[in-house]
Amino acid sequence: MAGPLTAADDLRRAAELYRRVFGYQDPSHSVNPRLLSSLAANGGSVVGAHDLAGEVIAFAYGFVGTDGEQVYHYSQAAVVDPAHQGTGLGRALKRAQRDVAVATGQMRMRWSYDPVLTRNGHFNLDVLGAVGRWFRRDLYGVPGTDRIIVDWDLDDDRRARAAAPARAYPDDAPAADDPAGWFHPHRDGDHVWVSLPSDLATAATERDRTPLDIRDELRRAVGALMADGYVAVSCVRAGERTAAYRFVPEHP
Repeated sequence: MAGPLTAADDLRRAAELYRRVFGYQDPSHSVNPRLLSSLAANGGSVVGAHDLAGEVIAFAYGFVGTDGEQVYHYSQAAVVDPAHQGTGLGRALKRAQRDVAVATGQMRMRWSYDPVLTRNGHFNLDVLGAVGRWFRRDLYGVPGTDRIIVDWDLDDDRRARAAAPARAYPDDAPAADDPAGWFHPHRDGDHVWVSLPSDLATAATERDRTPLDIRDELRRAVGALMADGYVAVSCVRAGERTAAYRFVPEHP
């Protein structure tokens, strides 16, 4: 079970977990425990989970955001100790953040993720039911940091009513594991599928390309669709080494 973290030791351990899971060595990528304390006291979320020994094994934090029109909760990061991944802690973190946000009147949450990380895409879109609404090129100012920003309606009933119906990868789409079909939008009625390799590094080696080259192909396909008003609603496995995003018009 995940819940708010407030004790100084917990905040310190959360910051250490963050650096360890992401492998950050640069101090500029650190999380400051005092900042976390201030966030928690001023409408932000600082949540986590402990193991039986009291160690922090999962952690997430966020803050109140606005785009000038809407106020929302922005989830900056969420991490789970590798030894405890796949146990439902990621979902528990997001639900704990949701509870904090709703308690302070924020009914939507946003966060960004790397679109080549298709397991994250599946979790965000299919498990949580968030919608990939915006594509941001080089969000952090350096190559290789393209991100999809998702929007999560924190009203569970309203989100369920608005969810796009499930749909399987179509039979007439390019063969799932054929690299020639990757990144080429396939129309399925008013839905559009974009397939991509599940493992970026392997795909780059096989095609004698760099990972940045592969990212550029995804950027062109996904960025163009989202610029045309499509939103990402699903990311599913489509073959042994292929995943596929499904897009629908935001206002069909």
